[in-house]
Amino acid sequence: MIPRACLFALLLLPLVATARDCAPQVKEGWIRLLPGGMPMQAGFGRIDNRCPMPATIVSASSPAYASVELHESKVVDGVNRMRAVPELRIAPEGAAVLQPGGLHLMLMKPKSKLKPGSRVAIEFTLKDGRKLLGEFEVRKPAP
Repeated sequence: MIPRACLFALLLLPLVATARDCAPQVKEGWIRLLPGGMPMQAGFGRIDNRCPMPATIVSASSPAYASVELHESKVVDGVNRMRAVPELRIAPEGAAVLQPGGLHLMLMKPKSKLKPGSRVAIEFTLKDGRKLLGEFEVRKPAP
């Protein structure tokens, strides 16, 4: 006869493996080109976490840029302020929305000239060491 503790562990094993193997997904990623060849651009999109465990993004990088940072814009005392976000925690079954005027990626010093319609890979590092790859479409600024 199998002891209860062992039976319980065997029943949980598939759930633990699924939680560990589950990863958030980047969706609808896009980069806004700024006029005049500015040395920085902004990235937007959505990061869905359909996993049963929270996910925490601790950094981002791209071969297309010298550096990538997660930032947040907020209006404080009537002034729009931007600050770096060192970690982004996404709750289980939750999402992080990167959008103009809020949470976004700051993409500094493009390594080559980007054209509308091109695609840029951005890699996010999770707190547990796993990597998450997202594809971002380059778009012209709105008129």
